[in-house]
Amino acid sequence: MWQAADRLRNNMDAAEYKHVVLGLLFLKFVGEAGPPLRAAGAKPPPTRGFKVPAAARWDTLLGKARSPLLGRDLDQAMAAIEAQNPTLRGILPQIYQRPGLEAARLGELLHLLDDIPDLGSQGRKAHDVLGRVYEYFLTCFASAEGRNGGQFYTPPSVVGLLVALLAPTRGTIYDPACGSGGMFVQSERYFEEHGGHRGELKIVGQESNPTTWRLARMNLAIRGIEGDLGAEPSDSFMRDLHADLRADYILANPPFNARAWGATALADDPRFCFGLPPDANANFAWVQHILYHLAPQGLAGLVLANGSLTVGGREGEIRRRIVEADLVDGIIALPARLFYSTAIPVCLWLLARDKASGRDRRGKILMIDARDMGAMLDRTHLALRPEELAEIAGLYHAWRGAPVAESMSQKPYADVPGRCRAVDLPTLAEHEFILAPTRHVRPAEAANAAPAFSEQFAALRRELLDQLDRAAALDREIADALARVEVP
Repeated sequence: MWQAADRLRNNMDAAEYKHVVLGLLFLKFVGEAGPPLRAAGAKPPPTRGFKVPAAARWDTLLGKARSPLLGRDLDQAMAAIEAQNPTLRGILPQIYQRPGLEAARLGELLHLLDDIPDLGSQGRKAHDVLGRVYEYFLTCFASAEGRNGGQFYTPPSVVGLLVALLAPTRGTIYDPACGSGGMFVQSERYFEEHGGHRGELKIVGQESNPTTWRLARMNLAIRGIEGDLGAEPSDSFMRDLHADLRADYILANPPFNARAWGATALADDPRFCFGLPPDANANFAWVQHILYHLAPQGLAGLVLANGSLTVGGREGEIRRRIVEADLVDGIIALPARLFYSTAIPVCLWLLARDKASGRDRRGKILMIDARDMGAMLDRTHLALRPEELAEIAGLYHAWRGAPVAESMSQKPYADVPGRCRAVDLPTLAEHEFILAPTRHVRPAEAANAAPAFSEQFAALRRELLDQLDRAAALDREIADALARVEVP
């Protein structure tokens, strides 16, 4: 289906075409549900929580697939649905009556999407199937857009790992840079698979990009998930829509190394109590924003560039203060090429306000080196395997002393050479509060005096990756220092 849809794209840019296809998927979702109309002009009943005017029903539009005015009819259908459903106002794309978007190709696209079975009478199954199609198309568009795809999309294996680590149960889950809403979708799925019921997990988010915010709203709606993403898109730093929120779970993949995030205007903001990060890099602004919104018993996981683990200067001082406040629960080094937006390796920061609950973890940080994990998806990207997700999550839950499911390891935590190590604050101080797991996780011991080449290569590979991480951090420090030089 994706290959056929992509052929219909012709010369249209993937970033524009994304909204054409995903908008039609949503239209199929809301406009197809319910029994066929039995009388001309009869008012269709509300379906899947939405009111769908007769002119916006999928079968009505499909009948106009060969019309040269199809683009106008689709825009009018979107407007009619928004007019009948206040929660959708300003969300649906009205972009179909435009130059370069041929009515004939739109008609072919309608027939293509019509091949998805009509699941209007099958309740939850409709959410699952159409939701999976929507998610898969998001993946394909992110790949097609390359670097720009990372602005709205976090790879499923990374989201799945964050969700498995935090294991959300009843309470509030928050994402201050929610993109297309992938964190919420997988959290809700995990919650229900482990005995939770819809509505027991409150979803709160924020997104600054208007088109991405609309994608997130549609992504949640097509799965029947309610969430508060604000009445409009907004920047979490400059206009915090949820200033009083203290969330039980926070998951985020904020933009890597974002510049010009507004430091000057926020110098006295209470969120940045560990120090104001430089305007040249927002990494530690995100860390502090998340800590500010974390409930006393809350857990947080966020994706950051590896430079956050080693950079010095003002950011290094902020990192030291956060570590000394004992708010970092774990650091996970991930492999390179997981993301569409960058080929560099990244890391996960796990934050906790109460490290005495479960297993007492006070004064220590769990370091996990997972850079050797993952399998290639295509020539340029890889993904973590399910068994690898389970291994990493099992280590963290053993570390916390709080297994959340029968499938999780019940064994007590123990350091694993070459994989993980619990590091205390005095040791971190000796290493100038550098948090790179490669600095702290001890290599696996050789089985004999003459290790196999594969083992030697693995050790050399780890050392090289560590050196590359440190070199990248030094490059950033040099660039930042040069940027501060005032030339007379």
